[in-house]
Amino acid sequence: MIDRALFKLPGARSMIMGLVGLDVLQALLIIGQALFLSQSITGLWQGHALKTVAGPIAYFALCFIGRQLINWFNARRLDDFAGSVAKDMRKQLLQKVFALGPEAVAKKGTGSMVTVTLDGISNVEDYLQLTLSKIVTMMITPVMILIAVAFLNWQSAAIMLVIYPLIILFMIILGYAAQTRADRQYENFQRLSNNFIDSLRGIDTLKYFGLSKRYSNSIFKSSESFRKSTMDVLKVAMLSTFALDFFTTLSIAIVAVYLGFGLIDAEIPLFPALATLILAPDYFLPIRNFANDYHATLDGKNSFRDVMEIVGQKQAPAPEFKLHAWQADDQLEINDLAFRYHEGGKIAPLSVRLRGYQKVGIIGMSGSGKTTLINLLAGFLTPEQGEIKFQGQTSATMNIADWQHQITYIPQSPYVFAASLRDNVAFYTPGVSDEEVKDAIHVVGLDDLLADLPAGLDTMIGGGKRALSGGQAQRIALARAFLDHKRRVMIFDEPTAHLDIETELDLKERMLPLMENRLVFFATHRLHWMKKMDYILVMDHGQLVEQGTYQELLAKNGYFTKLIQQTKGEGEQDVQ
Repeated sequence: MIDRALFKLPGARSMIMGLVGLDVLQALLIIGQALFLSQSITGLWQGHALKTVAGPIAYFALCFIGRQLINWFNARRLDDFAGSVAKDMRKQLLQKVFALGPEAVAKKGTGSMVTVTLDGISNVEDYLQLTLSKIVTMMITPVMILIAVAFLNWQSAAIMLVIYPLIILFMIILGYAAQTRADRQYENFQRLSNNFIDSLRGIDTLKYFGLSKRYSNSIFKSSESFRKSTMDVLKVAMLSTFALDFFTTLSIAIVAVYLGFGLIDAEIPLFPALATLILAPDYFLPIRNFANDYHATLDGKNSFRDVMEIVGQKQAPAPEFKLHAWQADDQLEINDLAFRYHEGGKIAPLSVRLRGYQKVGIIGMSGSGKTTLINLLAGFLTPEQGEIKFQGQTSATMNIADWQHQITYIPQSPYVFAASLRDNVAFYTPGVSDEEVKDAIHVVGLDDLLADLPAGLDTMIGGGKRALSGGQAQRIALARAFLDHKRRVMIFDEPTAHLDIETELDLKERMLPLMENRLVFFATHRLHWMKKMDYILVMDHGQLVEQGTYQELLAKNGYFTKLIQQTKGEGEQDVQ
């Protein structure tokens, strides 16, 4: 139930020491509560006046109140501690994910990563709250109660001592069975999360090719697998809870029967027998609570393991280069750059030489490696081999802070934040004036959108607010780039892949002026962009098969010409 890594969390040891001290005090109050209650009942049974037992009754009330106050205080401290740890853990997790980049997300799966970040951290918080208190209480309270019972009636203490390990053994057996099923259920949940996210992302494509109904069978199978694994966990959880409740109740009954026969035979006085009987349920209560919460903490334990695995991933230190903003006489030389995913595609060794302000087109069919190359150039992925030279310095990766600080990255689907139009456009340049924001909106052709918004620049968009089309989202991303005059490197990853041709051509007119006096990497499968590029990289199945200017590639009559011939039926090569 408990992971050793819990003890390495900041503040965990001091929290446990505090719990130990409070649980010792609580155990003493439980014993005192039983003794004073037994004394009061015994005195009344023997015919004493109520005022003669007023003292024990008052002490019993104080012990009871003290016990409840400790429970409340422990819960309060655990809530604060778990909340603080969960907050720090989420921060560390997000920082690590951003540091590792798309490679880590692709390896884990987007749905699984989102689940770990949101639900997983909440599960870890519950795991901390339940685990620490239950473990410490189970280690202290039964031992102190057993010692107290030994002084009252050693035969009852011996019975309780013999029964306790048997309950623990039974709990361990059921625990292993529950752990196996819980691990399987957690894996199914991660698989379902990834499947769900991938389905949402590709629903338009599936509908376009008429495969949405057929793909629904895959979703049904995934959800059914998760349902069955969840029911398996619930069955084991209900069985183990019933069994442990049954055995602990039976154990208390055995003690009660033994004490009853002792009272009948006048071998045991009423006071120790009654005190022992009152203490017996509290003796078994910690292990019952531990067993009941065991199943509730399995998801938390798995989530904690996943979070610590991600946070603990080693990352190659980024080179500490000092780079100036990209200038017209700077050079970028890439030699034998190669990359391979853990599962799937790869980029074969490639070499490229670029200089100054150029518009570099990266062309190829879907799956040719354009996005992987873009991620390598942006520093999101770490190459397996290769040498990169720029501004007179040599590196094995583009993951350099000064390089990434001068990059404007525009993906296929730019993110629109749940904020005002002004804040979305000025996201990278928050200090700009409203006039500058409106100028950017005008340049990218969003004047009609601004005119339709009831509150103008203050209108909330994104996050379920004002809906935007794909073209409008792309224009907002372009407006962000227009406002940022310091970044001289632009990276586009198929920015018009999901747009109709009319919207794309309109955006093309807006985008080309923004590319002037910048180093631009433009990945696309739309060939009409290539006429506007200064240099072209042609990708095919992870290999750089051709490179050169538009006219040079046409003269070679190679793969680039073949791509043009394949798209002739669409007339795309004629689009200016």
